[in-house]
Amino acid sequence: MAEPGSATPESAGDPAASGIDAPESTPPAPAAGEPTGRPRSLWSDAWHDLRRNPVFVTAALVICFLVLIALWPSLIASGNPLDCDLMKAQQGPSPGHPFGYDGQGCDVYTRTVHGARASVTVGVCATAGVALLGSVLGGLAGYFGGVWDAVLSRISDIFFGIPVVLGGLVLLSVVTSNTVWPVIGFMVLLGWPQVSRIARGAVITAKENDYVQAARALGASHSRLLLRHIAPNAIAPVIVVATIALGTYIALEATLSFLGVGLKPPSVSWGIDISAASPYIRGAPHMLLWPAGALAVTVLAFIMLGDAVRDALDPKLR
Repeated sequence: MAEPGSATPESAGDPAASGIDAPESTPPAPAAGEPTGRPRSLWSDAWHDLRRNPVFVTAALVICFLVLIALWPSLIASGNPLDCDLMKAQQGPSPGHPFGYDGQGCDVYTRTVHGARASVTVGVCATAGVALLGSVLGGLAGYFGGVWDAVLSRISDIFFGIPVVLGGLVLLSVVTSNTVWPVIGFMVLLGWPQVSRIARGAVITAKENDYVQAARALGASHSRLLLRHIAPNAIAPVIVVATIALGTYIALEATLSFLGVGLKPPSVSWGIDISAASPYIRGAPHMLLWPAGALAVTVLAFIMLGDAVRDALDPKLR
């Protein structure tokens, strides 16, 4: 018979039974690859994926370089794109002029660098205008519905029926301004219906969520519901579409300038230079190669960026 206070075989391994305080238990360490801390939001999770996507990193570096030379072209091209010498017309590359000269004797390298400003300005401003106008109109239509939604849908159908290039030929042919703003206004005018449909569908989906219904039951106003609860959860598809469309608008500006209704001389644009070089493609292909190559790289970079953003923000693609 065991004496009082002595440990029995059953209680020998039990600290509580033996009168010894048990040490505090520590939580198990997370397994390798298991997320720690608070769960990431959609945006932080997307940024986490984008930083590790080589396509996004490459496209972002190219775009940053394009924006840099668009803001300060003199950093890598100190000459004036309008300084021309007819005695050097169509000459090939030479020391100090690696891209040669165009049909007017202008340095192709300098004009190619300075042409980035018009293309980037048109692309960014047109995309911002399209995204803002389309998001507001489409969001209001999706939230309120009824007559407002029906009217906006019919107006969108009308604009969808207008061919973009043909509309540019008609509308911009009467414009005499040499600035980028008529081209930007035209793109916003014909580009907002696509974004409005995306925003409308996203708002219709978001407003049926439980947290929106709960906020409405608590008496939240329409503006609070739209700005605080619906817009943050419906803006991702708009950002994806706008990012991909940015490259399309740059290509559209070059197309309209090539046809003579976009930017006009003495403005410097890749579309203008491609149009001027096209008759001499056999005898002086360098005049067409460099502005066309710069345009292709720019459009490709923005499309790659848009594809990477789409993959990161769309949960269905994970």
